[in-house]
Amino acid sequence: MRLAFAFLLASAALLPAAASAQVPVPMQTVVPDGTILDVTATGEVEIAPDVATIRAGVTTQAPTAAAAAQENARRMAGVIRALRGAGLAERDLATSDVSLQPQYRYAENQPPVVTGYQAANSVAVRFRDIAKAGGVLDALVKAGANQIDGPALSLAQPDAALDAARADALKRARARADLYARAAGLRVERIVAIDEAGENDGGTPRPPMFQARAAMADAAPTQVLAGETTVSATVNVRFLLK
Repeated sequence: MRLAFAFLLASAALLPAAASAQVPVPMQTVVPDGTILDVTATGEVEIAPDVATIRAGVTTQAPTAAAAAQENARRMAGVIRALRGAGLAERDLATSDVSLQPQYRYAENQPPVVTGYQAANSVAVRFRDIAKAGGVLDALVKAGANQIDGPALSLAQPDAALDAARADALKRARARADLYARAAGLRVERIVAIDEAGENDGGTPRPPMFQARAAMADAAPTQVLAGETTVSATVNVRFLLK
């Protein structure tokens, strides 16, 4: 009897710990009688981007690591001077990549041989006036930049456009729910739940990197066209049909 009593006390002492270790169960939405319809819809807004971002830099090669790095630093200093001379704010300039790597020659059945070194340095540049981006790109090439990546176009303040896309998504979801309800001989009673499933703030993916050659004196100036970007939002909406 003493052993049984002790076992009961130990079991009782463990109950609170076991209860606290349980994973809380999410609250379930209580739905009255009716038919449940789940709709996923995406709303979109077309808007002109107002920010362009590029990466510009210099890649140099030399027989030794020190020579490659020194030549790269000299030419990169000219690139940075050109950027500052174009009136760009310091907050819109940021070093994005610095590297120094050996270059190898490979031959069959032989170990690789170091033939020299390659140094690279690039800076991320943000243009708040896209119309000026083309002229700055030309100045960068003349200053010694031989590597340009971009531009990536985006919105400085995407919140208002995202809100418009969310409202459009909900409007599309309601229209689709009405369609299903009419086809089923029912009507939409109300919205039971709304879940935001994703968004796109209008940023474009970075284009492939290309090598820029020195600009000719009589070459046409580079142009950067903003066009329009798509801002979107996706929602999951649960409707009650009756």
